[in-house]
Amino acid sequence: MGTECRLERDCVGELEVPCDAYYGCQTLRAMNNYHITGIPISHYPRLLTALAYIKMAAAQANASLGLLDESLARAICRACEDIVDGKLHEQFVVDVIQGGAGTSTNMNANEVIANRALEIMGHEKGRYDLISPNTHVNMSQSTNDVYPTALRIALILEIRELIDALIYLREAFETKGEEFAEIIKMGRTQLQDAVPMTLGQEFQAWAVMVGEDEHRLKEAQGLVHEINMGATAIGTGLNTHPDYARTVTEKLVELTTLPLVSSPNLVEATQDTGAYVQLSGVLKRFTVKLSKICNDLRLLSSGPRCGLNEINLPPMAPGSSIMPGKVNPVIPEVVNQVAFKVIGNDLTVTMAAEAGQLELNVMEPVLGQSLFESINILRRGCLTLADKCIRGITANEDRCRELVENSIGLVTALNPYIGYEKSTEIAKAAVESGRSVYDIVLEKGYLTSQELEDILKPENMTRPRFFHH
Repeated sequence: MGTECRLERDCVGELEVPCDAYYGCQTLRAMNNYHITGIPISHYPRLLTALAYIKMAAAQANASLGLLDESLARAICRACEDIVDGKLHEQFVVDVIQGGAGTSTNMNANEVIANRALEIMGHEKGRYDLISPNTHVNMSQSTNDVYPTALRIALILEIRELIDALIYLREAFETKGEEFAEIIKMGRTQLQDAVPMTLGQEFQAWAVMVGEDEHRLKEAQGLVHEINMGATAIGTGLNTHPDYARTVTEKLVELTTLPLVSSPNLVEATQDTGAYVQLSGVLKRFTVKLSKICNDLRLLSSGPRCGLNEINLPPMAPGSSIMPGKVNPVIPEVVNQVAFKVIGNDLTVTMAAEAGQLELNVMEPVLGQSLFESINILRRGCLTLADKCIRGITANEDRCRELVENSIGLVTALNPYIGYEKSTEIAKAAVESGRSVYDIVLEKGYLTSQELEDILKPENMTRPRFFHH
């Protein structure tokens, strides 16, 4: 063995590990096994922070219960603090999608923390007879309680940022709703003229659609607060002190300041991934609505000469390599694509959750990766849509009013006054002749011009009002 490597052993055999590496042979073995996404777990720094908090809480709990030497516990905690502070993240090298239910991620953390703790105590890396990744750093733990708990802590932190992004997007819609409150336009159903509304009402409706899922996300986040620390392998708590589960959860709450609670049934909690399914369903629910809004934005801005052309999206880039002057709705388009990705990830989460067998779901790595990806691209999508599209939208007010005044949809407002049959007769005549609803009603003598002007005033058709036969 050269001077640049150290020899390490595990139950499979021996491996040469680079001397400057804080990870060990089990991590190196996983690096060699899993060339899947090319994305290491260090891509998700909150997952590393969560792992560090868990190992710190476990060391403190074990020391307080008299199971771990105080000096070793202090060294382990200092190593964990380095990771929380953003150090050593490049040492977390295992692919985010891996076999083994997350064991490789757990051992990557155990080895990095053990070797950093050894260094803190003045020893060489690899002296696992002094501080062992398994015996000391992983004391009273299993991958099967560490990994799910780390996912949940990281997800809680990610969800918080996503909720902030939803609020930011909702406020952008609300601002535009207020700005466009007096602009009359035609509402449409099935892409056909319906009845008048204001452009502000359209934007306010989108704001409400976004706001609803702020609450749904908070509800889903509440389910993720339940953890299974102390479960060890299958939920029976084998190899733990009777007070360990309670103690480690208390320590974890202190360290993270999160409202984590220990599951009342650790056997159930170790195999049940329903909270991930619920969270993913909320992400899908929101993204389906968000994609629908982006479809609407593309329709309303279509043109400029041959489409609806009721609003203008801010021009972000030349739209064509061949057509001069063409500008495309690129921001809604990219958010549509974000939505498709999140919807696909929801199917992955569904299948991975269903694939759990007996006392453990081994598919949690892809569950975690899918949820992290969905949350992150949704957050960025919301911010991008708000900043690069919604806030810069302008209204073509004259075009909106023109479409209302020429629309057959105005006849709907006559129903309470002349009846459905006569209103249908007028609508048909207007379509066939190309004449206005107003002129045909006057010609037939169904209403006076004064009555018509009051009834067909677009402003009077955008809200409930008393009417007289």
